[in-house]
Amino acid sequence: MATNTSPPVLRGKSTWKGKEQEQDFEDLNSTITYRHILQQNLGVRDPLRVVALCDSDAFYAACEMIRLGVKDKPLVVLQWEGIIAVNYPAREYGITRFHKLADAKERCPELMIVHVATYKEGEAEPGYWDKVDSRTHKVSLDYYRRESAKVLTMFKEGLPDAEIEKASIDEAFIDFTKPVRKELLRRYPHLANVPHDAPNGLDTPLPAPPKVDMALDSNVIPSEADDDTTWHDVALSIAAEMMHKVRVDIASKLGYTTSAGLARNKFLAKLSASYKKPYSQSVLRNCAIPNYLKPIPFQKIRFLGGKLGDALAKEYDVSTVQDLLPVTLEEMQHKFGENAIWVYEILRGIDRSEVKEKSIVNKSMLASKNLQKPITKASDGQHWIRVLAAELALRLNDACKANPNLWPKTLVIHARRGYEVTRSKQAPFPFSREVTVDLIANAGNKLWAELVGKDSGPMKVTNVSLAFTGIEVAEEGQQNIDGFFRADGQFSKRPRESETDGDSGTNAEPLEGDCTTSFSCSKCRRKISLSPTQTLGASLEEKNRALNNLRAEHEDFHFAQAVAREVEVEPEDITEKSVSPGGGKKRKRKDPAPVGIEKFFSRR
Repeated sequence: MATNTSPPVLRGKSTWKGKEQEQDFEDLNSTITYRHILQQNLGVRDPLRVVALCDSDAFYAACEMIRLGVKDKPLVVLQWEGIIAVNYPAREYGITRFHKLADAKERCPELMIVHVATYKEGEAEPGYWDKVDSRTHKVSLDYYRRESAKVLTMFKEGLPDAEIEKASIDEAFIDFTKPVRKELLRRYPHLANVPHDAPNGLDTPLPAPPKVDMALDSNVIPSEADDDTTWHDVALSIAAEMMHKVRVDIASKLGYTTSAGLARNKFLAKLSASYKKPYSQSVLRNCAIPNYLKPIPFQKIRFLGGKLGDALAKEYDVSTVQDLLPVTLEEMQHKFGENAIWVYEILRGIDRSEVKEKSIVNKSMLASKNLQKPITKASDGQHWIRVLAAELALRLNDACKANPNLWPKTLVIHARRGYEVTRSKQAPFPFSREVTVDLIANAGNKLWAELVGKDSGPMKVTNVSLAFTGIEVAEEGQQNIDGFFRADGQFSKRPRESETDGDSGTNAEPLEGDCTTSFSCSKCRRKISLSPTQTLGASLEEKNRALNNLRAEHEDFHFAQAVAREVEVEPEDITEKSVSPGGGKKRKRKDPAPVGIEKFFSRR
């Protein structure tokens, strides 16, 4: 699974300057002093920093195995006609997500096939039905979200002092630096006091560390370098113990196996997590980083694929990390702009991105459906409004179990006709003591009627979505929904509403597999769609693959923007009053032209 990691933020300058140091990975052998062990605020530059990436093994398939109470049987999870998850017993038959179902059954006749839960009209909750039809049902990932929340809760309970960032539905980054430092001082109390004869006070190097055996709990990625133990190795070993304990607890209490990687930053932790799977963890020591990185095809590194990777490969006629190491920072920045310092550093194992816990409150919720059979009559839209309302009701009620006073400010409806720009309507969502499907569906139907009722031309809606926005903790004493209605059930006061062309700015959760031609971006608040040429005559699997590529490319664009913001640039055009005699009109704000590596990422 692809991870949901935030783009690295660059601060300061590269550690490497000068041709003689370009391939030395010099910062891997930092001298660790008393200041490093005693100071608490060193951040991403802490030489004792340890980060882990923990990934639930074949998560969707594992969820279904636990729900069905089966073990060690080949199983795939289906969405319509496409395979979206394959458990490890099925992988032994060579089955992958890219196989057709018929091919998978031919490889393994006893294969268990489970279709994901779906919503259908008239049901308040999703279910596993004997027959599903994409023309009338909508995919539900609610079960997987709930199970994911259980795993995340166990991380937080087992590692209360660690910083934990949910990266995706089945992955989490864990910064062990704080609990590891605490444990280091407990195990080695002599480190807490600077010797009176220390020549440089706090900046005196620590005494030699003890030998540690990380292989007890982990796979130690091999190194050809000097194997002398460092204090960072000791920190890694302590973190590995903590990680192993939590993983064992998750397996015993929830039944989910996980794989983890531990290293000095997020980038390397992600790489090492896939070193050996399933139900395993791997440790990447600093001395092993160069030999581990050098043979990797650099275009397989996140954000170095796509157009930027192609440009690097073409410019230098190279394919691996080792091939790019001789390129100087000055040359790379000359060719690809100042922001190419990120490329230069990541090739050497430097990643300055932080592990940050995300808010448990989603500011918005989106339920969306791409319609295989377009809506051609306004009355047909009510079927899908009710199906989407059921999903929103379930998700909001789930969120309210943890935060009882959560409530959305606004309900938004979107409708796309063919490949035209999405149109939307929105209205305040009145407070109620109880969230029901009827409550949401009634409000949604009113917006639907206002959105499509005035149109006299032929209707062909190919996507409809319903969203809550502005979700936050409601204040005490909110008026009940009944106070907003007259006796005839209509609003007593017309709510303020707006109509927009284009995306309404809904901060949507990724539509895991349910959206085959578009997705909503939470960063730029745009609806991103495949082109007609990419969807015409394409199978569901081909559409999903194209959409995944488009999503990854769009995320890369935002990463490039984030990097670009760290470099000072001249201000671009801004909105300002015209000074012409007939002034008063405003010039539209122009988006700055992409520069450096940013121009290699898609903005569609």
